[in-house]
Amino acid sequence: MTTARTATPSTARAINDRLALDLLLERGPLTASDLRTLTGLSRPTVADLIERLQRSGLVAQAGESAALRRGPNARLYGLVADRAHLAGIDIRATGVSLVVADLTGRTLGTATIAAPGSKSGGPGRPLTGEAGSGVAAVATGQPVRAIGAVGAGVTGSTGGEAGEGDLLVERTVDVLLATAAEAGARELHTVAVGAPGLVDPVSGALNNSGKLPEWHSKLLAALRARPGTEVILENEVNLAGIAEHRMGAAQGRKDFALIWLSHGVGASVVLDGRLRRGASGGTGEIGFLPVPGTIGLPDATRCDGGFHSLVSSAAICELGARHGLHAESDGSAPGAEAVVGLAVQSGADAFLEELAGRIAIGASAICVVLDPGCVVLGGEVGQAGGPELAARVERHLARLSPLATEVRAGTAGGGAVLAGAVLTAGDSARRELFGGE
Repeated sequence: MTTARTATPSTARAINDRLALDLLLERGPLTASDLRTLTGLSRPTVADLIERLQRSGLVAQAGESAALRRGPNARLYGLVADRAHLAGIDIRATGVSLVVADLTGRTLGTATIAAPGSKSGGPGRPLTGEAGSGVAAVATGQPVRAIGAVGAGVTGSTGGEAGEGDLLVERTVDVLLATAAEAGARELHTVAVGAPGLVDPVSGALNNSGKLPEWHSKLLAALRARPGTEVILENEVNLAGIAEHRMGAAQGRKDFALIWLSHGVGASVVLDGRLRRGASGGTGEIGFLPVPGTIGLPDATRCDGGFHSLVSSAAICELGARHGLHAESDGSAPGAEAVVGLAVQSGADAFLEELAGRIAIGASAICVVLDPGCVVLGGEVGQAGGPELAARVERHLARLSPLATEVRAGTAGGGAVLAGAVLTAGDSARRELFGGE
């Protein structure tokens, strides 16, 4: 016989505190009356938890409600956003992009650092404009202030001589700390890093198969060497999947697969509301998927001949050239983004149909094994194709797979990796500071 157990007073207080903190995070400043209504807790209980959270430094008065008379009942209470600072980092072959945020995820500063020999200012879309636009601004490419786009004085080929990589690592750490300092952060509580490659789900180690620049691993080591900062490493496409799930095209879905279309190709899988990484962290390495229409088969170290050969940026640009589509890239994003955007704008049906057919081949392999019910086309290329490309892929997919699958255009774009990194860092920091899961 199982005996029912009630929560101890300390456990009940912790549960109530976390409930109130989550509401303040989601809704912004609230009055004590608001908290009573939303939680169902009694007046004395809410008064106690507000006092407790103020003593802990997590909550402070944040003005008064204009809808109420002046006095204690009108006081608004909000999270102390600078109680902890976070950072998200997107590492790619072309360089590094980073964002510094407060405990609520609000963007405070950004920077890009070019890799040796890179023609762009760093990975993804350049970040310019004013700070404080929030995580959603980073995801969608809306303007935020760039503090330290770097690259001057760093020459040579990407991942070339060790000295160049070491300089890039040193410069990246310096820019990260300078960005944080300018944002008012004396230290960073948690940093989440998105990088290509296999991330061991147990040890958190990056499996460098020899194809990744050596500076990737060196940068991670340099970040982890800093005392007092938790560093979380995650595959970059998984972080993009988190962003699309939490704030993008897959909001409200328990099951979906993201196909990431950028310089390369990858996938992120969410089933039953949980990100699935696989035994070795390799879930979603669909660039290695053997497919028809290529010149050969991929092997354990090269994805040439796999799905990558059909839908990488280089492959899409070649396809575009065959259809008479030529578009100039600004160097900050995959060339295929400009080609696909031009195709949608000009109504290049033949190109879009052939591209959709290629994407559907990889999507069908995912769907017949996992049955996610929804596929999101993410990355810069997926966003450039928009609903037009998504609808074509859905029609091709319906002919290849017996499973009904909706195809949506991603809305988080090339900034999804940074957005997912900030979300991940925030979740970890709040677990520690707020308590609970």
